[in-house]
Order: sequence, then structure tokens, then C-alpha cells
Amino acid sequence: MSLNNFYFKDSSFFSLWTFLLCSALSVWTPVQGEVLVIGSNLPIIAAPGDDVILPCHLEPMFDVQGLTVEWSKPDLKPDPSDRLSRVEYVHLYRDRKEVPDMKMASYFRRTELFMDDMKHGNISLKILNVSEEDNGRYRCFIPKLRSRVKAAVVELVVDSNFATTSTTETPLQTPDPQDTTPTNGRSRVAVVLLITFISAVAVGGLTLYFCCHHQNRTKHPEDDETEKQPLPV
Repeated sequence: MSLNNFYFKDSSFFSLWTFLLCSALSVWTPVQGEVLVIGSNLPIIAAPGDDVILPCHLEPMFDVQGLTVEWSKPDLKPDPSDRLSRVEYVHLYRDRKEVPDMKMASYFRRTELFMDDMKHGNISLKILNVSEEDNGRYRCFIPKLRSRVKAAVVELVVDSNFATTSTTETPLQTPDPQDTTPTNGRSRVAVVLLITFISAVAVGGLTLYFCCHHQNRTKHPEDDETEKQPLPV
């Protein structure tokens, strides 16, 4: 193996691993100061007839009064046989007001946002008089938010066996601007684990490469002697 080939293969190998690591970090590491939509990792449990709050907010705080906020049930799909059918919303906020015309009939006059808190990034949804038909996943979505995380999902479980002690409303979780504690811990742990895994694979690949290269150089020392011999004239 010539010296030029050795340098070329080494530089190509290092360039490949550097590209993979940088790509992984750029995709999975949140951008400093980026606004994220954050819901709840735990289901909201209530009894029939209760009023509930599905928590969802932006972090860091961001005024969303001038943006569109959509609450929907992502598991409900339009009828494929009806071209005019569409997915209706649980709650739709647009142009600084609710749009009831595009709302599911079963949620009419049963949902509301906290209008005064939207300037602080609170887009939690209050649902009145829940029933078991309200069970399922709810998606809060801000389509025009300049972020890679524009939506969050919150699960609601309405159980007739659930006994309430005082109130079934989940307290509002408007973020404190002085609080730097991460609220989306599970996602950040997953990012750390992913980066650790990629780093381990990179180190393992480098170790394997150098071991194989060293073995090849040890098994074929005559190749170097051949390359050193001058070509016949």
C-alpha cells in the first residue's frame, strides 16, 4: 500500500465519520432559543361530567395571539369515499378568535382557550362536561410557528371508575421565564442516548479500522519492501 493511498483512505474515513456525527447533532440537538410546543407526557384522567384542561404551552414563552392554533384528534381520519369530507377540529383559533364553523358538533360550546394567557404561550384547551366518547389523543398544532416542533399530543382518559377528590382540572402550566428546568425531559434523554450510541459506534468503527489496518501491515511487510525497490531501467 502506497503512502498516498494510506493518507487518502484515512482522510476519507475520518471525513465520513465527521459528517455522520455532525449530521446527527444538527438534526437531534435543539437550536438555542428555538420555540417548542410542549404538551404532557402523562395522560389526563377524569371522570364523566368533569371539566378538564389539556396542557400545552410554548417554551420559551412566546405570544401566539396572532397565530392560528389548532386542536384536533389525530386518530380521526376523513372518509376516503367522500371527497368533500374533512377532518373537523375540536377547537380552532384563527384571526384572534374561535372559528366554530369548522368544529366537531360534539364539542360545540364545550371547549375554550385561555385567551389572556396566550400572550405568555399558553395554548391549553379546556373541555367541559367530558364523557367516555371524548377518550383519545388530542393534538395541539401551530402551523405557522417557525420551529421544528410545532405540535404536541396529549391523551385524555375518561374513566367512570375514576374518583375525584377535589377538582379534575389540571392546573395551568404557564412557564416561568426564570425557570430553566427542562420540561420535556424524556425527549432530551432520548437525544442524549442517541448521541451516545452514535459516538460509541464511531469509536468502535475507528478501533476496528485501525486494528484491521495494523494486521494488514503486519501480515504483508514485503509489500513495503517491494514499493521501496527502484523500478528497472
